[in-house]
Amino acid sequence: MLRLVAGRIGSSARSVISPKTTSAINITRASHDVQETDEEFDTRYENYFNRPDIDHWEIRKAMNTLAGVDLVPEPRIVCAALRACRRLNDHALAVRFLEVVKYKGGGQSKVIWPYVLQEIRPTLDELGISTPEELGYDKPELALQNIYDIH
Repeated sequence: MLRLVAGRIGSSARSVISPKTTSAINITRASHDVQETDEEFDTRYENYFNRPDIDHWEIRKAMNTLAGVDLVPEPRIVCAALRACRRLNDHALAVRFLEVVKYKGGGQSKVIWPYVLQEIRPTLDELGISTPEELGYDKPELALQNIYDIH
């Protein structure tokens, strides 16, 4: 009986609720017919994050899409995203985004992350945002010692 009622409520709610119209980001860097330069890509994301009316869902969607693209975002995109997080008063999202940027460096993160950090440091200081390392998130709190490193 519960499934029957839930199914009816769900189907009627779907017909009433219409999706919010937003300016969606098309994330293909190069499709079959349209080529986008790196500069256009960076400018598009920077403009998207600089929108004054951006909401939590839109910023998370853009960050998630950036995390799925095979690149490390330019420091100016990171700064724009951090400013958007500050406008939304979401410190946790800003720190999580910094973790994603560091992770995106992959095997070269020891080279890429210090460069990105150097470039975004003035923005971090201006906005009062701490890096994951400053918060102690780079070291696990309850990690066990590796059994192969004991002796």
